[in-house]
Amino acid sequence: MAHLLSAEKISLSYPNRSVFTSVTCGLDDGDRVGIVGRNGDGKSSLLAILAERLKPTSGQVTHRGGLTVGLLTQGDDLADVGKVSVEQAVFSTRQRYEWASQPAMRDIVDGLLTHIDLAGDVTALSGGERRKVALAKLLVGDWDVLGLDEPTNHLDLEAIAWLAGHLKARWSSSKGGLLVVTHDRWFLDEVVTSTWEVHDGGVEPFVGGYAAYVLARVERDRQASVVQAKRRNLMRKELAWLRRGAPARTSKPRFHVEAANALIADVPQIRDSISLARLATARLGKKVIDLENVSFGYPVTKADGATVTGPLVLSDVTWRIAPGERTGILGRNGAGKSTLLGLIDTTLTPTSGRVSVGQTVQLAVLDQTYASLDADQDNLVRDVVADLKTTFQVEGKPTTATQMLERLGFTNDHLSTPVRDLSGGQKRRLQLLLVLCSEPNVLILDEPTNDVDTDTLAALEDLLDGWPGCLIVVSHDRYFIERVTDQQYAVMDSKLRHLPGGIDQYVGLVSHLTTASHGVSSNRAESDSRTTAAGSATASAISASQARTWRKQLASVETKLARAGESVDQAMAALSQADGADWVQLESLTAQLRQAQTVRQELEDQWLELADRLDQAGA
Repeated sequence: MAHLLSAEKISLSYPNRSVFTSVTCGLDDGDRVGIVGRNGDGKSSLLAILAERLKPTSGQVTHRGGLTVGLLTQGDDLADVGKVSVEQAVFSTRQRYEWASQPAMRDIVDGLLTHIDLAGDVTALSGGERRKVALAKLLVGDWDVLGLDEPTNHLDLEAIAWLAGHLKARWSSSKGGLLVVTHDRWFLDEVVTSTWEVHDGGVEPFVGGYAAYVLARVERDRQASVVQAKRRNLMRKELAWLRRGAPARTSKPRFHVEAANALIADVPQIRDSISLARLATARLGKKVIDLENVSFGYPVTKADGATVTGPLVLSDVTWRIAPGERTGILGRNGAGKSTLLGLIDTTLTPTSGRVSVGQTVQLAVLDQTYASLDADQDNLVRDVVADLKTTFQVEGKPTTATQMLERLGFTNDHLSTPVRDLSGGQKRRLQLLLVLCSEPNVLILDEPTNDVDTDTLAALEDLLDGWPGCLIVVSHDRYFIERVTDQQYAVMDSKLRHLPGGIDQYVGLVSHLTTASHGVSSNRAESDSRTTAAGSATASAISASQARTWRKQLASVETKLARAGESVDQAMAALSQADGADWVQLESLTAQLRQAQTVRQELEDQWLELADRLDQAGA
């Protein structure tokens, strides 16, 4: 394998601290490296140094002659593009016929920009949309090495799955190099073949993805001094989850099974569900929060000044949350997940239906912003903690706020730091501490993994394992959702759908329309619809003749979908084979493709509507 780049004895220092001391590492063709470590230990700095965007204090970085390196940073990579369209920001001066004739370019657009108007102004995009556009702008380039700093931030599950597939297929197994900094552990296991842990001023390499790294780290810690006992035990629990809690991973383990089983032989179950349920019922009683036939649409102001209800974001949702329920909420960006949380915590009033909250409910929300810390920006962390209660019950044991801080990765030095000077991950941990210390019995976590490193995520999961109460989590972090929740629902097409098959079933549902367009049988479509029904009380009684009529219509639409899918395929094939210099022909073929896609989209909408009718009717 050819050598791509190397760093030899690099150091990085600032006036108040040293980040690296004499680090040597390198990247060869075919290497796919995940970079992990605690917040502030230098992961992003290492990536920037290797990409030659940051100069080390000492040492040398060497690139192979003619090497091209593309870098996605955590900042706004579109800050310098100005007021241009999304298409111009991604493809620069290339005309549409130039990139639309290339399947690889169209795949990037479909994977990341499906719900973004290509003709829209970049400056009008949300933060998440700008992130997707920046990622697309990078991926359309031809790079020998890609450096990605938290690429999954703001991406939904479908986009994350697409990105993983794209990176695995982007180069042959012996070509190209990938360096990725991410806290998304599922993504690490999917994409990388080796892991670098940045800690204590150095870089320690491990063979394999996150699961293999956890095993190697447990073994390393097992041989370490007794001072490391707490960290070792926590990672052993994490390893136990990898082996016991995720059957999909055990089918093709990337580490030695016998060694792993020996290390976790005496580790108890991740959660004592029976004890937690008993405690939750004692704290909450039988009734928690009930949503009955709830629909919601945001108010819209018409041209004449009148206010009306806009399109329904959620429609006829019925969900009775039980004591001790631990539920993950999935869905695309903009599907209505935050709206659902707003209805649960009663900050939003339903357009129709009823939300009923039990008398003993004490609800707390960890949202995506740091607004709860605004009043404490100038205070030291120790002063914020001092205002809390003396002790709290964690896993049935009294625990002080300082001990909670320690479990979440804070050191004595952090206690003397003003809140405003904390990193994003540290603020997130402090915010979580304040939420947990309010001792709620219903806890809502809205994207809790943002800005948090893998060590802190493991500590957070450990805390939640012993937390008795209702837990509702909205997250695009697949690993976290599977780890801390017992069941999942999806917000899809304004409905709340139960997912007995978990996230794998959700991913299958998302791709179902594409499959249906190529001729999925009616029996399979009806089976998928029934298995994704949202609950017990939403079915409405209909006549047998009406159900038969809907089934016939559904079968008819599927037949048309198959034809429409063939039309799209034919149009794409014609476009890919067209003469790239004949722009008139390319424009014509592009128009034909767009028309075929529109027809298919309309048929997909019809299919969804009919499937939902049968779904809700239990037919």
